[in-house]
Amino acid sequence: MPAGVTLGSILAVLIPVGVVTVVLRWLPFVFVKALKDSQFISMLGFTMPVGVMTVLVVYTLFSQTQDTGSFVAPLVGAAATALLHLWRRNSGLSIFGGTAVYMLLVNVVL
Repeated sequence: MPAGVTLGSILAVLIPVGVVTVVLRWLPFVFVKALKDSQFISMLGFTMPVGVMTVLVVYTLFSQTQDTGSFVAPLVGAAATALLHLWRRNSGLSIFGGTAVYMLLVNVVL
């Protein structure tokens, strides 16, 4: 062990970190039980997935355009994802297919 590091000092850090981790993972379940019938939680459950996906798409399109200087690959990947989802209505297929098209474009074509 490095100088000044003892078993006591290691435990003095690890035990509180462990307790805080367990408590933070437990707290959401306590609040979910209390707010299960809340209209606010119901509204969040309905609107958040769409909002999160919108933010991810916008971030991906604009971030990749700035990084690579090209907007072709992100737009084609997003279009492939949308078309696959409209065609098969399978989230796994659309995510995997759109990602595969994008990665192919970025690493092989462009």
